[in-house]
Amino acid sequence: MESERPTGQPFAPTRWSVVLAAGRSASPRAQEALATLCQTYWYPLYAYVRRQGHGQHDAQDLTQEFFARLLQKQYLARIQREGGRFRSFLLTALKRFLVNEWDRAKAQKRGGRQTVLSIDAGSAETRYRQEPTHELTPEKIYERHWAQTLLDQVLARLREEYAASGKAELFRQLSVSLGQPRGAVRYADIASHLGSTEAAVKMAVQRLRARYRELLRAEIVHTVADPAEVEEEIRYLFTTFSG
Repeated sequence: MESERPTGQPFAPTRWSVVLAAGRSASPRAQEALATLCQTYWYPLYAYVRRQGHGQHDAQDLTQEFFARLLQKQYLARIQREGGRFRSFLLTALKRFLVNEWDRAKAQKRGGRQTVLSIDAGSAETRYRQEPTHELTPEKIYERHWAQTLLDQVLARLREEYAASGKAELFRQLSVSLGQPRGAVRYADIASHLGSTEAAVKMAVQRLRARYRELLRAEIVHTVADPAEVEEEIRYLFTTFSG
């Protein structure tokens, strides 16, 4: 178990920074970066619209219509920095859209809008119906799902790295440690499953957690304008799971 930590390829350049830097030019690179970010983080927006009281079909239409407006090339010229975070910008833009465009959007014939993102509407509604029944504000729902989507992205990337290195079973056994305090990890049980030693498992878990932290930072860097904001964003996102 000397080389448990796979070596993955680095992430692409900071995509939200690419969008912001493009500004008035609306470059193809910025447009692609914005579309990629929207494709990743569309579900928190859908959940926000649903929690605002819109029905399933209206929420689907509104989410698609919002992205259609957002991804228009000329929209890049109007992008303003909202605290340097894509999370904040996207929610502010959606709120403005719902206030200013809902009457016009709902008057359009359903099906007449352009589909700009591949959205699994059935899966989205299934996820939404599994939301806790206790009261959460639309903003809290949005931020909690933003954080969960981000963590899911990181975990998927980590799983892919281990699988590519032929260590899918190692990842399956070790990944449970990511959601547990250090003292709660049953190293002996994992070692028994892997036919290894407890000391080797402890080292493997340390490497897994270190790589997880690296990937988490790299994913968050995609969504902030200034790398100096990464640590603050990490702290904030983890608070969304409390309360």
